[in-house]
Amino acid sequence: MPALYIGLLSGTSVDSIDAVLVDFSDDTPALIASSNKPWPPALRDTLLQTRALADEQLNSLTELDLQTGELFAQAALELLQQTGIAASDIRAIGSHGQTIRHRPDADKPFSLQIGNAERIAELTRIDVVSDFRAADIAAGGQGAPLVPAFHQAVFRSRDADRVIVNIGGIANITVLAKDEAVPVTGFDTGPGNNLMDAWIAEHRQQTYDADGQLAASGKTDAGLLARLLMDDYFQLTPPKSTGFEHFNLEWLKPYLDDDYKVEDVQSTLCDLTATSIIRAINQYAPNTDEIYVCGGGAHNTELMKRLQSMSRPAVMTTAALGIEPDWVEAITFAWLAHCKIRGINGNLPCVTGADKHLILGKLIHPRESEVA
Repeated sequence: MPALYIGLLSGTSVDSIDAVLVDFSDDTPALIASSNKPWPPALRDTLLQTRALADEQLNSLTELDLQTGELFAQAALELLQQTGIAASDIRAIGSHGQTIRHRPDADKPFSLQIGNAERIAELTRIDVVSDFRAADIAAGGQGAPLVPAFHQAVFRSRDADRVIVNIGGIANITVLAKDEAVPVTGFDTGPGNNLMDAWIAEHRQQTYDADGQLAASGKTDAGLLARLLMDDYFQLTPPKSTGFEHFNLEWLKPYLDDDYKVEDVQSTLCDLTATSIIRAINQYAPNTDEIYVCGGGAHNTELMKRLQSMSRPAVMTTAALGIEPDWVEAITFAWLAHCKIRGINGNLPCVTGADKHLILGKLIHPRESEVA
């Protein structure tokens, strides 16, 4: 009998909501359908503006939380309409939500995602699992990255030492040794697409650098790249995680002089992402045989070319392992919902730094929703 789950995710780039319908009845998850729902421009702008809020102002986002939840619910309902599958056949929705703030190293650590789960449950009439990071943070962990547990479940091989590279707004790696006695490790390596997206948005009014064309037209400033790589984050040892709170244009601009060329900075930022990823692999997984990339960065032709130029192993996408790179992260949150329902631990303490294994997420039933 099928074990059907929906996964919903919007990454730090805030470009769209990824929705997947997955069957977990076999050992290998089967992707049945997927869709991509763009954010309405006005709502996207509002979400991006929340980055300027102080931590103590975040409790003012109730209305935005509801609006975001409604759009997540629409993404799930449109996916069901696309497939003709009834809501009653879905065991649960795993909704990551939209990250507004990630502060695992604050005096009172927290990670905030909005996208009201009660609203999603009410509109879809499906159980919703959300708030996946809180329990890990409460146990002393970073609450991120969470994808390595899924990577271990579906991508580990007994024949090769693999690294899975997830390049969203932030990049992270999962180190999967072929020796199953070796623990899985993983961490955020630093910026993924976020700095490149922010730079081209400010200077070319484009949301992203298609195929890395702007980066390819520029010349990397070696001195600037070296200074950026001296940032304290790159020197930290895992477990560690980061976000747009650290790597953003305000972080970048003090490094720039007045005579920079836009394309040269974009090229340097592309190399910053590629170099920080490959350095992390070389340092923490020097015996890697295979590298597989997922996330939006897999479509940046120039970034993929630079990753390969810096890497000894071949750099491929997870399509070679049977899952298209666009959907790996959304499937992860469908899987985490599956783990919640089945009572299976969803975190890896060796990755996040939590002091124990935990079942992640909060389960919301439609009948418990108080949102009309």
